[in-house]
Amino acid sequence: MARSRNRIQVIMECTEHKDSGKPGTSRYITTKNKKNTTDRLELKKYNPILRKVTLHKEIK
Repeated sequence: MARSRNRIQVIMECTEHKDSGKPGTSRYITTKNKKNTTDRLELKKYNPILRKVTLHKEIK
């Protein structure tokens, strides 16, 4: 089977972690379909450093 070239890997980074002043970063790697989702992703993910669910945005 041929591999589809529409799915790309993206890195998600926490938006609240930068403002907290704590060291380290919370990042996740996921995939998205670049034809269906042309804008940047925003997902709620768990931040283990802040110990709560926060908004993560796509960086690149």
